[in-house]
Amino acid sequence: MIHTFSGCTLDTDRHLLKRDGREIAVEPQVFDVLRLLAENAGSIVTKDQLIDVVWAGRIVSEASISSRINAARTAVGDNGKDQAVIRTIPRRGFMMVADVNSSPETASVTAPKPRQIVRYTKSTDGRSIAWASAGDGEPVLFAWHHLSHLEKDWASGLLGPCFKTLTEGHRMIRYDVRGSGLSDPINETDTFDRHVDDMIAVADAAGLETFPVVAMLQNAAVAIRVAAKYPDRVSRMVLTNAYARGRAIRENAAEVPEHDPFIALLSSGGWGDPNDAFMRAWATMVLPAATSEETTELIELIAHAGSTKDALLQRELIDHLDVTGDLENVRCPTLVIHSRLCAIHPVGEGRRVAAGIEGAQFLEIDSANTFFISSDPAIDQQLGATLEFLGEG
Repeated sequence: MIHTFSGCTLDTDRHLLKRDGREIAVEPQVFDVLRLLAENAGSIVTKDQLIDVVWAGRIVSEASISSRINAARTAVGDNGKDQAVIRTIPRRGFMMVADVNSSPETASVTAPKPRQIVRYTKSTDGRSIAWASAGDGEPVLFAWHHLSHLEKDWASGLLGPCFKTLTEGHRMIRYDVRGSGLSDPINETDTFDRHVDDMIAVADAAGLETFPVVAMLQNAAVAIRVAAKYPDRVSRMVLTNAYARGRAIRENAAEVPEHDPFIALLSSGGWGDPNDAFMRAWATMVLPAATSEETTELIELIAHAGSTKDALLQRELIDHLDVTGDLENVRCPTLVIHSRLCAIHPVGEGRRVAAGIEGAQFLEIDSANTFFISSDPAIDQQLGATLEFLGEG
């Protein structure tokens, strides 16, 4: 369905908003607010209706609702004073007062779903690394964590919406690190710098001479070393739940590796089994805010990401990584985003990264998730900050 109003076009099938012919980047929840208001133009949409549709019935604060309404107004060129498009109805809710025309016929013709194309490239040691390209516009290299699968993640309801949001206005390049998904396995001789080589190999294969990087978790450390080693290649970075020191070399590191719940899980034989209680407990620790269904989906995605052997080798490598010495050599503009209540990689690690990179910005997100998913209330802030920072480039 396509809704047109006040110079705006809201394409619900393509998840696309244009104002005066120009594409406007909006976060998923803000888009849902606009869609609900447009579908009920001229009628009051109550706060309960907003919560049911936008937040799936979860309890949210008045501030969260106001934040999404304000963002929706900004996206369509409105503001809280004029309220020419979205009007606040005191004590009742909100109403789209602009004239709205809806056209399902046009939507059916012009609403192709974004798709990705998977290719392979060779790293410096000859290992095959799978990478994918999706979307059009300015390129961005997206480096996910070490438990990924290009095709499964893209199609998932847990991760897919976030990826597709980043393709709006961007050509997004993703890849599976060695030892995960569609890439070649990892082995005992691989070092952290092999991952650095892999990131550069993907950038070269995608034709990216100078590029921004959006990186998560251990791949944030890879991006840091790439930026320090190849300062002319990386134009800017967004690092989410980043850390410069692996867990094994931090002050509170466990003295006995067997006490690590991840190692214990891999040894238990329940890896990738949604019915295994230990597996579910670990997945819940990774995504505390996830529903039971989302936890199951996460475990199923992990099952496709790689074998138990691959996961053990990855864990050994990333638990001992250390890029603290690279931080001072990073020259590109950097935004560090971190979950305030992340249990696996505490927010202090993110602060350490931001403090070590000259001029880096730091944003603390009100979340406990190790990585962000489409249903996380913090996703709007995280994606919005990411898109805004990329746009500054």
